[in-house]
Amino acid sequence: MFGMSPTEMLIVGVIAVLLFGSKLPSVARSAGKSLTELKRGMRDAQNEFRRTMHEVDTEPAPKASQLAAPTDETVEAPGYPEPVDTPYAEASDESAKGP
Repeated sequence: MFGMSPTEMLIVGVIAVLLFGSKLPSVARSAGKSLTELKRGMRDAQNEFRRTMHEVDTEPAPKASQLAAPTDETVEAPGYPEPVDTPYAEASDESAKGP
């Protein structure tokens, strides 16, 4: 059990009796209740997961009529303003002519 030999289990049992003494039955009972509650919670979580996955699998696919129809409206995205004519083009022409 748990990869322990009978001698190791006996040593663990003796240490448990020395540490807990007369409280050992109540400690073991409490540990058993905690383990049972943990198993119940795990089982409930698994059932909820399976139920949710089953609901997703059985949902019908949306019909084409339920999907959003495309519109002919043109949507303008925000962007940069139109470039303004700058004097840079004129300056480069003048500098190319020379003094």
